[in-house]
Amino acid sequence: MDFNSFLKTVDDLVWGIPLIILILAVGILLTVRLHGLQIRRLPLAIRNLISDESEGEEGEVSGFGALCTALSATIGTGNIVGVATAIVAGGPGALFWMVMAAILGTVTKYTECLLAIKYRIVAEDGHIVGGPFYYIERGMGKNWKWLGKVFAVFGVGAGLLGIGTFTQINGITSAVNSFFDPGNQWSVELLGKEYSWTVVIAGIILTACVALVLIGGLQRISGVAQVLVPFMAATYVTSALLILVFHFKEIPAAFVTIVQSAFGLRAAAGGALGAMLVAMQKGVARGIFSNEAGLGSAPIAAAAVQTDEPAAQGLVSMLGTVIDTVIICTMTGLTIVITDSWNVGLDGVDVTTRAFQIGLPFAPAVSSFILMVCLVCFAFTTILGWDYYSERCLEYLTGGSQKAVKTYRWVYILCVFIGPFMTVSAVWTIADIFNGLMAIPNLIAMIALSGVAVAETKQYLKKIDKKFT
Repeated sequence: MDFNSFLKTVDDLVWGIPLIILILAVGILLTVRLHGLQIRRLPLAIRNLISDESEGEEGEVSGFGALCTALSATIGTGNIVGVATAIVAGGPGALFWMVMAAILGTVTKYTECLLAIKYRIVAEDGHIVGGPFYYIERGMGKNWKWLGKVFAVFGVGAGLLGIGTFTQINGITSAVNSFFDPGNQWSVELLGKEYSWTVVIAGIILTACVALVLIGGLQRISGVAQVLVPFMAATYVTSALLILVFHFKEIPAAFVTIVQSAFGLRAAAGGALGAMLVAMQKGVARGIFSNEAGLGSAPIAAAAVQTDEPAAQGLVSMLGTVIDTVIICTMTGLTIVITDSWNVGLDGVDVTTRAFQIGLPFAPAVSSFILMVCLVCFAFTTILGWDYYSERCLEYLTGGSQKAVKTYRWVYILCVFIGPFMTVSAVWTIADIFNGLMAIPNLIAMIALSGVAVAETKQYLKKIDKKFT
């Protein structure tokens, strides 16, 4: 068995039926215990985001800033490449399960972010730290500290070796190369291999930009995210909406195809169950990869919010899953299904590129350029967000050592620099594995602390309902 086959076996094991059941079960448990809060209190979440009454309260960033920091890590290649990969591998039905998992994941995101704020601590130098490792240790008790360390190890691995660096920078440089020099006519030999100058130049520029932002810490990451995230999300959503508007007559048929595929109704006789399970597995796995609900990453950003109300920021943070998957991933999936781009032998970003070229009323080169810009922005902000997440995981593992964190930051920047020149066929699989492994200790903690989340929520909603009556 070669290395790639071994990784695929591990990936299939990690993202097997037990983990999918655990993710969905936690979402169902929290939905029941919180009485469908993700739907009933969605207007309140939007109101909290707009009002953002966090000035002067304990914390480092505003609620909007924390949401943008979290979205900077979640709105990434998963929204463009991940959706396409899921639909190609699992059929259009994968989109259905992606959205179903996201609806449940919304309340999961609410709970983990609430817990992160409730159990956060102030470090010796005054900055706020929190996340699954702290609500595991402080909420479940010192005897469970080992589980928090397990989460932190997987978090560092995901940031440095998977979703944070190699996959993102390689996706950026590949997109730039495909647009500006698809035939590799301007190439240079490095370390015995030929690379397009577009890859080299894009890699150097992006590494410099990443370094300039990361050296500034959370405040600078948050500041960049608050500018880039709304801009890139609006650009991408507008483009996808244009495709849906120009092909509105095909939307009902696309929904029928998606639902039929989700339950294996389009499979050959006898293969319905198998087709349904594949669609469910790919949809849930790629949905989690995209919105990170239950992964334990977003709580690390939420912990630094300026608020004295954990439930209030929990509501704001859960909007990240709504924006990321229910809105953006659904739009991507619909454009792919409507243009039938998933069934023509393409994969990854090429699938979405074809959908944009067919669907948008522009020249193919213009459509490709729009998608390339969105992909570059998405992947760039993901790099920033995951550096912050993995730094906090390392800080927990090293007992708060800022020397270790600063050293790690430069190693992270180095990984971004060498990413374009690496073969990353296995890195996406490694990222999937780390994501799944991160989710397990976090989901265990949310089950154990669900009663705390319910009590905090009741107390907060009682106060809010009294305020507005």
